[in-house]
Amino acid sequence: MKVSIITIVYNSRETIADAIDSVLSQTYTNIEYIVVDGLSTDGTVEIVKGYGDRITKFVSEKDGGLYDAINKGIRMATGDVIGLLHSDDIFYSKESVTALAEAFKVNNSDSVYADLVYVDRENTGRIIRNWKSGSYKRHNFIYGWMPPHPTFYVKREVYERLGLYDINFKSAADYELMLRYLYKHGISTAYVPECLVRMRVGGKSNVTLKNRIRANKEDFHAWYINGLQPRFYTRYLKPLRKLTQFL
Repeated sequence: MKVSIITIVYNSRETIADAIDSVLSQTYTNIEYIVVDGLSTDGTVEIVKGYGDRITKFVSEKDGGLYDAINKGIRMATGDVIGLLHSDDIFYSKESVTALAEAFKVNNSDSVYADLVYVDRENTGRIIRNWKSGSYKRHNFIYGWMPPHPTFYVKREVYERLGLYDINFKSAADYELMLRYLYKHGISTAYVPECLVRMRVGGKSNVTLKNRIRANKEDFHAWYINGLQPRFYTRYLKPLRKLTQFL
């Protein structure tokens, strides 16, 4: 099974090498690695080019934002399974992709997801939040649950059948896509009960209170554009669930 891993990057000179090395050090060998750059100006492009043909596909061009760039990478992918590793993130271990691929094989599922940890930007060994997602239960979406997006890997044919990321969203297209795939269309999924990704703190939707409020509104809007009816408390429980990750 070929696994396509996509890294979206824009002016991430300080962290892009960590992300690339994390992919290239995986013990799983059948990996197609795609890097999509948004015309970085800080030296990121030169760092990526320094890896040569160890990166399967590399493009640096103007895009319409994060989700447009992700869609571009998905369209470039030829793997059986597609996942993301953002330029600020790294795999938890060299066996992470092997664990994901094994879960697909054992469960014959359309998608898989796992746990992740939020780590300090400078010291990636220092854990700040621990996101244990737990086994999938469809109704948990009503109570604010979602799988950790950086661990969510999906078969390519699902993207082709159900569509890509909605670029009308600024910071919650990942939530909308998982809600659409899992809750609305009921694709099958499997939980890998181990941490597979280290995610540096300071993501787009969480970096400011203003962004967090906007993301929460977008989360709620995701239900309506899919013809779904959340409970009145769904939008409030979703951010509250994050509090337990600090314990």
